[in-house]
Amino acid sequence: MNGYVLALDQGTTSSRAILFDRAGNALVKAQYPLRQIYPRPGWVEHDPMEILGTELKAMEEVYEKSGLSPTDIACIGITNQRETTVLWDKATGKSVCNAICWQCRRTADLCAELEARGLGPYIQEKTGLIIDPYFSGTKLRWLLDQDPGLRRRAENGELLFGTVETWLIWQLTGGKAHVTDASNASRTMLMDTEKLDWDPEILRELNIPASLLPRIVSNSEAYGVMAKLPGLGDLQGIHITAAVGDQQAALFGQGCTKPGMAKNTYGTGCFTLLNLGERRAEPQSGLVTTVGWSLGGKTTYVKEGSVFNAGSAIQWLRDEAGIVSAAHETDILAESTKDNQGVYFVPAFTGLGAPYWDPAARGCFFGLTRGTDKAQLCRAVLEAIAYEVTDLVRTMDRDLGKPITELRVDGGASVSDFMMQFQADLLGIPVDRPRNVETTAFGAAALAGLAAGVWSGEEELASLRASEKVFTPRMEPGERDALYARWQRAVELARAWGRNE
Repeated sequence: MNGYVLALDQGTTSSRAILFDRAGNALVKAQYPLRQIYPRPGWVEHDPMEILGTELKAMEEVYEKSGLSPTDIACIGITNQRETTVLWDKATGKSVCNAICWQCRRTADLCAELEARGLGPYIQEKTGLIIDPYFSGTKLRWLLDQDPGLRRRAENGELLFGTVETWLIWQLTGGKAHVTDASNASRTMLMDTEKLDWDPEILRELNIPASLLPRIVSNSEAYGVMAKLPGLGDLQGIHITAAVGDQQAALFGQGCTKPGMAKNTYGTGCFTLLNLGERRAEPQSGLVTTVGWSLGGKTTYVKEGSVFNAGSAIQWLRDEAGIVSAAHETDILAESTKDNQGVYFVPAFTGLGAPYWDPAARGCFFGLTRGTDKAQLCRAVLEAIAYEVTDLVRTMDRDLGKPITELRVDGGASVSDFMMQFQADLLGIPVDRPRNVETTAFGAAALAGLAAGVWSGEEELASLRASEKVFTPRMEPGERDALYARWQRAVELARAWGRNE
């Protein structure tokens, strides 16, 4: 049978396409950068037409390089940056404004207003989330409030809303399918995660017309077929059979399909997810409970901690600060100094995510002296990312009442041996980096392939995973605790700086 699966991985900073074979090998890849738009401090936007255009270019390049015929490709799976909010014209298919990125903090005042109205407990009970600008619901409300014309058109049924996978599926099917998968829908702050349906009370409180919203579907089923698109006409008729948020895709792609298994993705942000199985646990301690995936009539839930700035801090060192000219130089510089010389960094460029949820916090260096050089600065940045993940894992340990015994890792920054060793030292558990680093894209391909019959089930998929390197702890517990205590002090100072603005 046709055993190749095409995965579309639309991320925060780039759009990618990757072709996988039945052994889980990434055969052909293409990637195009995505422009970041910063209208004001703390605001982040993307151009939806650029998201679509870059993804189509990546698909076309992969198909041309593969040398395959369309009949060789069994299906297409999509994974995407979550929470990013797109609004478009139902008739023309054109976006009516820039997409508000998941990182954007412009709705902080609206979130405070919702909290003041006492909606926090209800929203947490129904959605598993806390009220925060991170999630899509307040972004959509903000767009409708800022332009009376958009609200009028929305109420007249002329506009459609979606997160990025919804936008792509609608475009790829020629406007035939307006759907969102359960994992992405669970990140909108609008869905009842037990019923897997939009919550009418939350829609009413946020004043969001239900006609805007896509139909919620499972993560592995046929949503529609590829339309005839410029440059991709040969792919017309191939089924799109999976969509899944990038972090849930990475969890699935890492083979964390049993309760108690956990992974962290080191991307633009950091995202630690713990498989809870079919148990919908109540959110605790600043972490959220969300849908991992809906598959075969069963829903798998996950506990999640999200850090807003991780790999973006390394990008900052390169692009804005000019301290390094390439990301890998941070590793070389960090390893050139025996310790951080008391320098700590808190990467709160857009506030702090879990477990603090503090939009007012700001990025800060602490402990600088006249002798501080770029090696210590780079080391402090890499260590900060590992400290952020430690915050999340320690919080999960407390919530569960037992420790996580292994952390599987992926994402661009996980290539840093220095940071992965420091992560293992801070956590006191093994950190397992896979041979296949394309776990997010593979998660989407795996869910798509299950629907198309490429793979038989989760056990076959899990057997495809192999470790590239396992980092074991070397640090003494006393040293670990002392370092972590200093980090916690740095976080409190960064939060206090924001409160004093």
